[in-house]
Amino acid sequence: MGLRLGLIDYGMGNLLSVQLAFSRLNQSLKIVRQSSDLSYVDSLVLPGVGAFDPAMEQLTKTGLVPDLKTWVKEDKPLLGICLGLQLFFESSEEGQLEGLGFLKGKVQRLPNNEGERVPHMGWAPLMEHKKCPLLRQQIQNNWMYFVHSYSAVPKEIQDLAATTQFGTTSVTAMVWKGRLGACQFHPEKSAEHGKRMLQNWLEWLNDGAVPTP
Repeated sequence: MGLRLGLIDYGMGNLLSVQLAFSRLNQSLKIVRQSSDLSYVDSLVLPGVGAFDPAMEQLTKTGLVPDLKTWVKEDKPLLGICLGLQLFFESSEEGQLEGLGFLKGKVQRLPNNEGERVPHMGWAPLMEHKKCPLLRQQIQNNWMYFVHSYSAVPKEIQDLAATTQFGTTSVTAMVWKGRLGACQFHPEKSAEHGKRMLQNWLEWLNDGAVPTP
């Protein structure tokens, strides 16, 4: 049996581009909109575009939040993309609602004093902090496509997998803990190097998704 991969649809994710990216890797996705859909999948992707509070409101409306917390507690694979990464944290300066709290820390607005435009939009290189499934095979070109105005600040430094530069400030680009991981950038929009990263994740899942320290 192949991978049973689910894509969470809560009305604020760029589902089509993610679906196309995985279809290029010959991987189908099951759309997950409610709790009953989870019985058909073994791994999940949480995408996201937009603002923190509306995203949490929409995700809460699906009824999936308790299920996702159980999913992570049981150490099942979950990959967040862009706003999906930010929702993993406890809170955000962008809103008032609590995040999912999978990772300790908060999300902060990018600084305005770095001589850079906010939102941070365009290609930027990654600086690897630790090995994780997305980086399990060497990626020759590690420039990824970013679109964001806020950046996560993990409280536990071991959760940080990669950063990128925003002016003189180093900001979170990837996080990883156990089978939970996320990218602030869009691998599905990052050409061949983003495709290689998603392929790395699928290969890791096929290998049995051994937890990463």
